[in-house]
Amino acid sequence: MVNETHTLKSNRSEINFIENRLNEINENIGIDMVRFLNFQIAVSEALVNAIVHGNKESSDKKVQVKITENDNSLNIEIIDEGEGFNPETLPDPTDQENLLKESGRGIFIIKSLVDYYSLLNTGSGMRIELRINKKADFGESALEFR
Repeated sequence: MVNETHTLKSNRSEINFIENRLNEINENIGIDMVRFLNFQIAVSEALVNAIVHGNKESSDKKVQVKITENDNSLNIEIIDEGEGFNPETLPDPTDQENLLKESGRGIFIIKSLVDYYSLLNTGSGMRIELRINKKADFGESALEFR
């Protein structure tokens, strides 16, 4: 079982390390490749958000990444040191007035690609938790947008 924490600089080049580590982990777990690639896209997007939007690519700030595995899932927690925001105030990117905006879709995309998602303002940054189940759930709930 995986239980590891990594401290990243606020530099986009650090994302490759986490992507490669997740690939290594999945070689042992064997999550369906399409589902795993979707998870990896969500993780990469969350890391970009933490580095660019949260920490403003400041060399003084770090991003904490915790990767854990249990019997049922692979989980990742990403914590930045930014100012944070209220997740409830995120505009809906599918609303007519937001369709042509160049940003604002990241969280929406992340939510649609993972089995579980949580976003919390910690008071000293943002914490996002993402989970992919080891086995696909093709029940009725799998058809819903998350």
